[in-house]
Amino acid sequence: MAKHILLVHPLGYTASAAVHDVARMTNIMPPIGLASLAAWLDQKGFETMIVDCYAKPDSKNRIRQIIQNQRPVLLGLSCTTSSFLDGVSMAEWAKSLLPSIKTVMGGPHVSALKAEALRGYPAVDFGVVGEGEETFAELAAGGWEQPESMQGLIWRDAEGNPQFTGRRKTLLELDSLPFPAYEKLDGYPSAYTLPIFNYPRAPNSSCVSSRGCPYACSYCDRSVFGATFRFNSADYMIAHVRHLKERFGVRHINFYDDQFTFNRQRVEKFARELIKLRLGITYNCAARAEHLDQELLRLMKASGCWMISLGIESGDPALLAQHRQRPDLDLLAERIRMIKRAGIRMKGLLMMGLPGETEASIQRSMDYVFTLPIDDINLAKFTPFPGAPLYTNIRELGTFDEDWPKLDCMHFQFIPNGMTREQLERLFTAFYKRHFMRPRVLAGYASMIWRSPDSWKRFWLSCGSFLRFASSNRRLGQDEGCSL
Repeated sequence: MAKHILLVHPLGYTASAAVHDVARMTNIMPPIGLASLAAWLDQKGFETMIVDCYAKPDSKNRIRQIIQNQRPVLLGLSCTTSSFLDGVSMAEWAKSLLPSIKTVMGGPHVSALKAEALRGYPAVDFGVVGEGEETFAELAAGGWEQPESMQGLIWRDAEGNPQFTGRRKTLLELDSLPFPAYEKLDGYPSAYTLPIFNYPRAPNSSCVSSRGCPYACSYCDRSVFGATFRFNSADYMIAHVRHLKERFGVRHINFYDDQFTFNRQRVEKFARELIKLRLGITYNCAARAEHLDQELLRLMKASGCWMISLGIESGDPALLAQHRQRPDLDLLAERIRMIKRAGIRMKGLLMMGLPGETEASIQRSMDYVFTLPIDDINLAKFTPFPGAPLYTNIRELGTFDEDWPKLDCMHFQFIPNGMTREQLERLFTAFYKRHFMRPRVLAGYASMIWRSPDSWKRFWLSCGSFLRFASSNRRLGQDEGCSL
């Protein structure tokens, strides 16, 4: 009989809070890492089950039933820093139901802190550092009996102290992987949604066609894949897209890669094949300005590219030079205009509150962004994650309240020297207000009535939640200096 393995994506906070979390409701991405792990383990002869508490916050009874009825040998938990403590609570609860179950934690938080991540949390038996497929499969096959002989594993010695065996020496060839086990995600694809106004059609899904990033910016956590960057071939990508379309009816895909266009030849071949096959699929991707040109953008547009996200981070050249490799705001502006000329929607990814940030630098960012034809923005609150280079000396650069559940880019837990939380919250609100008041942006959202009708449908159905969210955050802003 095959061993049962339960894989869980923790929510990160209470289920009652999730009901009113507009940020969650407007962007629920499938846990692709867990789905990939499940497909790999199934291929090795195990029987996996996935419970995504983020998509289905009321999943506790289902987890209880699986543990009591299926009696899985392993519970795997994939956690970010903000969901880590929720994962620990899940491990403790699972052991109270089934003391023999082995609990395994993976994800960026564990990969960043390694043995230290498990210190003080005895309910977590093992941690997987880096790419998880091979390490987890070896563990599930009985490797827990001699854990010190495995690679990529955090284990506990006879005294219960966590020890790390070191990263795996070889990495997987990505084209050898089975497609993620999307079918194990309850309600897929309709239970998962991209952000409103970020897609033309539904159902839609996220997809990953690479691992890692070739750059090393100060704010980026690269602890899972390290300094490596690997990607699927164009042929694999086409087969993956066809799988999503033909099996699940997916009509739009968000490629959740750090650098989708880094290998130009791959993207060219992928785009040409999409044009040839006429699958009726549209897609989004993220890129860097250095890896875009007019010819490539025309080809991507013809193949169904609907939106490109570019990492701008800051419009202040001096601040950007402190944190990003090869910063060039003039090149960025040129490529943004080029994207728009190609007829592709443009989204700017920005960050507020980096070390060295001032009110003047934020104003320069606004002035820069609002002179460009940017359709949408995602303004994150800078968060020092344990795996980022900045984390090592972050307390010298400002005030850092390291409250893990709030390290989610939605809270100002780090305050740069010379600034206050109230300043940052006020400027954060002003940034978004200026964006949404721009006539070009308002016209763009109005055009979504026909370009993305499902987005408007979702907006109106959730209008009450949006208004309650705005009202709640206005009150928080008055009481605690926290508003959106």
